[in-house]
Amino acid sequence: MAGEEPRGANRVVAVCGKGGVGKTTVSALLSCLLSNNSGGKVLVVDADPAVGLGMALSRFPERTVNDVRKEIISAVREHSTDSVDLAASVDYKMMEIVVDAGNLAFLSVGRPEEEGCYCQLNTLLREAVEALSSHFDLTLIDAEAGVEQVNRRVMRSVSHLLLVSDTTLKALRVAESIRKVADDAVDYRKLGLIVNRARGEDDARQLASRTGLPLLGWIPEDDTVREFDADARSFLEIPSCPALEAVRSCILDSGFLS
Repeated sequence: MAGEEPRGANRVVAVCGKGGVGKTTVSALLSCLLSNNSGGKVLVVDADPAVGLGMALSRFPERTVNDVRKEIISAVREHSTDSVDLAASVDYKMMEIVVDAGNLAFLSVGRPEEEGCYCQLNTLLREAVEALSSHFDLTLIDAEAGVEQVNRRVMRSVSHLLLVSDTTLKALRVAESIRKVADDAVDYRKLGLIVNRARGEDDARQLASRTGLPLLGWIPEDDTVREFDADARSFLEIPSCPALEAVRSCILDSGFLS
C-alpha cells in the first residue's frame, strides 16, 4: 500500500520507533516548531498509552480517547442510545476532548486501567484520527513504541512515516520491521529515518549504511533537552538548541512534510 495517494489532502505524520529511542522527544520538538509556524492548524496526538508526549508538552486533558471508550461501553450496556445516535455521539465526543491552544490542538489516547482493552482503544483511536485529521492542515502522531499500532492499522491514514532510531542495531532493526509492516498496512506517501543521539554525521551515516531506510538526518545529545525533560518543563517553550535545530533541518527544511 506504500506509495499510494493518501486519503484526503491533509498530511498525517506518524513518529514511530523502538521504545527508548527518543521518538516522543522528536515529536515534542517537532510540536514546538509547528506551534511557532503560522502555516496552518495542527493536531498533535499522543497515541502512546504511556502518555509521554502529553507530559513533554505539559498537556493534561480532562478527558481522553479512553474516557470516550468507557462512555460508549456504558451507553451500550445501559441501552441508552441507538446505533445512529451512538455514531453521531462518538464524533461529537471526539471533538469535545481535543484541547485547543492557538494553532496547536492536542488529543490524548489516555491510559487504560483495565486489562485487555487495547484492541477497542486502538480501533477508536484510528477512527478518531481519520475523522479529526480532515479538520486540520497537519496531524502529528506520537505512536506507541514498536509495531503494534501499525500492525493493527491504527496508522492506516498516515501519509508521512517518520522512523526514529538511536545508534544501536537493535533499534534500527525495529525501524525496519515497522517499515515492513507499514508497506502492507499504511497508505504512506513518504518515509524517512532520523538517528537520535548520534555523535555526528559520520555516526548517523554509518548506521544508515546498514539499512535501506532513507536517512533524513541526525539529532545530537543536547543538555537543553535533558534539562527540560528532567524539570518537566513544556517543550513548547524550549529555546533554540542543537536538537531543535536538527529536527528543523531534518523534517521542515528538508521538505519532508510537503
